[in-house]
Amino acid sequence: MRRLDGVVYAAIAETPTPALDRVLSRLSRAADYSRLSIASAAALALAGGTPGRRAAARGMTAVALTAAIVNVVIKPALRRRRPDRSSVPQDRRVEMPASHSFPSGHSAAAFAFAAGAGRALPWTFPPLSALAALVAYSRVHTGVHYPLDVLAGSLCGIALATAGDRALDFISIG
Repeated sequence: MRRLDGVVYAAIAETPTPALDRVLSRLSRAADYSRLSIASAAALALAGGTPGRRAAARGMTAVALTAAIVNVVIKPALRRRRPDRSSVPQDRRVEMPASHSFPSGHSAAAFAFAAGAGRALPWTFPPLSALAALVAYSRVHTGVHYPLDVLAGSLCGIALATAGDRALDFISIG
């Protein structure tokens, strides 16, 4: 599996995409510290009334839970090294994080927000998931993650958001 992961990473790194490079590197940086999720939560809270505020709260709760578990528990335990991005064009690179590579925290947080907000306000799930998928791809495109890192991060984000949301439902019922 890791061999395939490396082959896909190399294919993405070595494919010239000058029209996408600047856009995806900006998107990747915009997702630092969950800024895109925070901006989406603010928009939902301001424009969506009570359902929007609920979706924003559920989404940001999912991000907090996911970020804590992925960055404090999973990454340090698995300790996968970041890719060698010598074949990634300079124009598309973002700053290489100091943390371990697996799973992708950006992907996990973006999909956690989409899943948390989407459960509370279902029409938001498709556009937020599309944004999360672009964030996940941008992390491979800019050379800071392998494809398996973003796939695992995306699945972690969805699973942890779902678990957290069910826990919140249980607490509010109990």
